[in-house]
Amino acid sequence: MKQWWQKMKYSMAKWMYGRYGNDELTWVLLITGTVLLLLGYIPYVGWIFSILALTIVFFSTFRGFSRNIPKRRRELDRYLRIKNKPKSAIQLHKNKKRDKNTHVYFKCPKCRAVLRVPKGKGDIIVTCPRCNERVDKNT
Repeated sequence: MKQWWQKMKYSMAKWMYGRYGNDELTWVLLITGTVLLLLGYIPYVGWIFSILALTIVFFSTFRGFSRNIPKRRRELDRYLRIKNKPKSAIQLHKNKKRDKNTHVYFKCPKCRAVLRVPKGKGDIIVTCPRCNERVDKNT
């Protein structure tokens, strides 16, 4: 029995070679699909939730078995950007509040990256690390 299990494990790993597999977005889609499937038991409108749940579960399964890895990574990056946007905005607000006496925060006019410079240095030229734009700033 143990040998059979090892053989099955090896053949499954061999079959999954070159495929994308599961990531955070896949798990979120599966959980969302499961919740929607449970909501499908609501009388009269449940069929809408059931169809939506099956579509989401099908898409998450498709993502896991896909061989188009760059496209799946772009989807994951898009999801993570949307997920982390509020978190990074809150962190930036905390940092601005913490550093209000020692630093000045401003945005790069070209790429909109947030830059931080020390206060009280007079007129300085700041180079944006993202786009290499040179900005004159009075601190």
